[in-house]
Amino acid sequence: MCTVCGCNEVVDHNHSHTHPSDQHSHEHKHDHGHPQGHDHHYGQGMAGVSVAGYTQDRLIQIEQNILSKNDGYAETNRQRLAKRGLLALNLVSSPGAGKTTLLVETLKRLKDKIPLGVIEGDQETANDADRIRETGIPAVQINTGKGCHLDAHMIGHALEDLPLDPGGAILIENVGNLVCPAAFDLGEASKVVILSATEGEDKPIKYPDMFAASDLMILSKIDLLPHLDFDVDLAIEYAHRVNPDLKVMKLSAKSGEGLEDWQNWIIAKAKYASIEMQNVSLGQGAA
Repeated sequence: MCTVCGCNEVVDHNHSHTHPSDQHSHEHKHDHGHPQGHDHHYGQGMAGVSVAGYTQDRLIQIEQNILSKNDGYAETNRQRLAKRGLLALNLVSSPGAGKTTLLVETLKRLKDKIPLGVIEGDQETANDADRIRETGIPAVQINTGKGCHLDAHMIGHALEDLPLDPGGAILIENVGNLVCPAAFDLGEASKVVILSATEGEDKPIKYPDMFAASDLMILSKIDLLPHLDFDVDLAIEYAHRVNPDLKVMKLSAKSGEGLEDWQNWIIAKAKYASIEMQNVSLGQGAA
C-alpha cells in the first residue's frame, strides 16, 4: 500500500479542489514520488510489504510517520466537525461500484430534510462533482493527481468551503480504491464500504482492511441480482468473518429498494452529531 511504498513520504501536497461559488482552486503540492524499480510482495516481513532498497524497520517507520501525521490532521477535522455538529461519512469502494449514483439519489431524498454537502475525490476531472451540483447540493472537488486516496489534510481544506448548519451531513466520496483509503482516517464518523453485486463475493476477504475499518457495508445494484451469479449470503458471511460488527444494507439506487433505510441511518447519525454538539455547549456553559 502507498503508506510504505513512498508516495506519501513527501510532506508537501499537490492537489487542487474547486467549488461552485467562485471556481477557484487551492493548490497544495502533493508529489507522489516512488523509489525506482520496486516490486510489491504483500504479506512478506514485519511491514507486510517488500520494497527494494528499504529494510523492514525502515518501511515500518515510514508508515508510522505518514499515518501519525495524517491522524493529527484527522483529529483536527473531527474536532471541527464536532464543534459544528456535523456528521461526516467516508464512502469507499472499488471503481464502478456505484458511489456517485448512490450519492445523487441519496441527496435528492435528503436535501429537504437535513443540510448536505459533498466532497468528491478523483484523480482527475470534476465530472462527479458536476453531477452532484445538479442536485442543488454544494460539492467540493479534490483532484489527487497520481494520489490513490484522499487524506485528512485535503479534507481539512475542503471543509472550509462547506459551512453547513448543525445537524447536517458531509458525504465524502473517496477515490475508487479498496486498499489505501482503509488506512487513512479523514476525521469521519464512519467509513461506509460499498460492494456492488457486479463484483465478486470474496472482496471482503481479498481486501480485509477496508471491511474491517468500516461501520457499514452497502451491497449495491441488487436490482441486477437476477441476472448475476452472485451469492449474497456468502458475501455477507465473508464480510462478517472480517468484521463481525459490520452492519449490512442491501439497496439499489436505480429501483430505490433499500434507500429509505440508508436515508434514515444518515438522518439518525446527523441528529446524534447535532445533539452531541449541544450537550458539549451546555456543559461548557455550565462550567
